[in-house]
Amino acid sequence: MLRARDQVGTPGDGSNVRLGDIVLRNRLVTSSSLLGYGVSSSGFYGMSPIALFVPLADFGAVTTRTLTVEPREGHFTTREDWALHELPGLLKRYATVLRGVDGGWINAFGWCNVGIDAYLRDYYPRTRDQRVIISLGGFSAEEFVTLVDKVNAAVPAGDIAAVEFNVSCHNVNFDFSTILQDVLDEAVPRSNHPVILKLSPDYDYIRNAQQAAKAGVAALTAINTVKALRLDPRSGAPLLANCYGGLSGRAIKPIGLRVVSELREAGVKLPLIATGGIRTVDDCREYFWAGADAVSLGSAVWLASYPGYLTAPFRAMHVRRVLNAVRRYRPHPGGPAASR
Repeated sequence: MLRARDQVGTPGDGSNVRLGDIVLRNRLVTSSSLLGYGVSSSGFYGMSPIALFVPLADFGAVTTRTLTVEPREGHFTTREDWALHELPGLLKRYATVLRGVDGGWINAFGWCNVGIDAYLRDYYPRTRDQRVIISLGGFSAEEFVTLVDKVNAAVPAGDIAAVEFNVSCHNVNFDFSTILQDVLDEAVPRSNHPVILKLSPDYDYIRNAQQAAKAGVAALTAINTVKALRLDPRSGAPLLANCYGGLSGRAIKPIGLRVVSELREAGVKLPLIATGGIRTVDDCREYFWAGADAVSLGSAVWLASYPGYLTAPFRAMHVRRVLNAVRRYRPHPGGPAASR
């Protein structure tokens, strides 16, 4: 376990944090999807309104929405030119892919994204002030190789923190266990950037982590969303267009903590970026105690009910407090996992 003196809030020197081959500005990053591509072409669409009041460049890294080889509508849309009179239609679309549930959110966007080429051309150059983790997703080893090659060609080594391989999403109706080893064998060695593997609590995450370590993956993200279902109690119809979706938010924090702890108990020594229900400094502290090296803010922070977004500036103040506390965090030289 993390030693008692390894507390969030211990004064630090403000320097970068190194997790193996990955260099972060500090130990607090943002989770994939919630902040789109780190910047919006329309000023707000694709990003949580709360993020508009937070200095994203101050985070350890900002993780992009998962990007695929070709643009992908998923179960939503890639369109961004919504006029004000079209807002009701946009909100109806959101209702088919994102719903608030007890203790969190369930979503099924299905890797809706503009594609890797458009991201590298139109978005990445506008986020050079941020430390970036580019999330990549594909349905074959060949697609991951293509994605890695495109990032290599456009981004010099060292200019981003890492690429994250999303091989654990439930919203695209695909069994990633059938391609994981090929992805690790073929795509990881080609990357000029450190590779993070994102783990699902619904797959054999200990075995997947061990596979990742053997393949030269630099770090792990734990966890992705939990496969879930909600039905309309009056009609029995699924709340989401895809039927099943990914559960995130406060409800999955105990699961995330369990996975991080079990990975450490199983002897996994790769750096761990923990995510799942993190909202407060105490949440961060729990994950550090469980064995995480860094923590990530997701839907528990960035999503709210529509009326709740009116308080976005005040919610952003809370995010800043968490960020400032984690920026001062300095673990024991042995690292969080070393004391377990």
